[in-house]
Amino acid sequence: MKDESMTQRSTSQNGDRNYSNNFQFIVNKISKGLWMTFICIVMLVVVSATIFMYFITGNRIGIKQNNITQMTPTQIQSIEAIGEWEFLTVYDEEIVDTVRTGFFGDDELVRIYYGTLRLGIDMSDVKKGWITTKKDSIIVTLPEIKLLDEHFIDEARTVSFFESGTWNDESRQKLYLRAATQMKQRCLNKENMMSARRNATTQFSKFMWSMGFDNVAIRFEK
Repeated sequence: MKDESMTQRSTSQNGDRNYSNNFQFIVNKISKGLWMTFICIVMLVVVSATIFMYFITGNRIGIKQNNITQMTPTQIQSIEAIGEWEFLTVYDEEIVDTVRTGFFGDDELVRIYYGTLRLGIDMSDVKKGWITTKKDSIIVTLPEIKLLDEHFIDEARTVSFFESGTWNDESRQKLYLRAATQMKQRCLNKENMMSARRNATTQFSKFMWSMGFDNVAIRFEK
């Protein structure tokens, strides 16, 4: 009887031990599975975040490049087609006289001339490469300010202030040329030329800003 009891106890202990080992084995299997699942989830999150950041960065770079403003040859030609661009108008009045000595006395002619002098640039004078661009910046090199029209005297308004004797067309033409020379000397001075250049710089800068260029540099040919 004692042997049977011991045999039964031994069998029971072996059963408990086997049950415990099986349970530990199952727990280990489940733990390993959970760890593998957790590792897979972490790797998936990292890969997804990397791909997401890649596309976000790529989209930002693309937008930045698309925002770069370029001046096309057609646009440059359209600006050159503007022709004369006036930046300053100067009004002047000159009195010119001449005296002719004769046997019976002197003849005198005094005339008043009115002129409108237009200062600006002629876009046909620009040189090749007068516009250069770099990213969002543009450099514009303009021709020097000049008198746009040599026929600036309004002959319809010219009046004879005093006239004695007889004067031919040649004499009147000489007075006209003298009046034109005096107007140029008076009006094409340093102050007026600088004022025209400042106006040109302002107007061209606004024009280029409207075309999308943030940084504009205006220069003049020497």
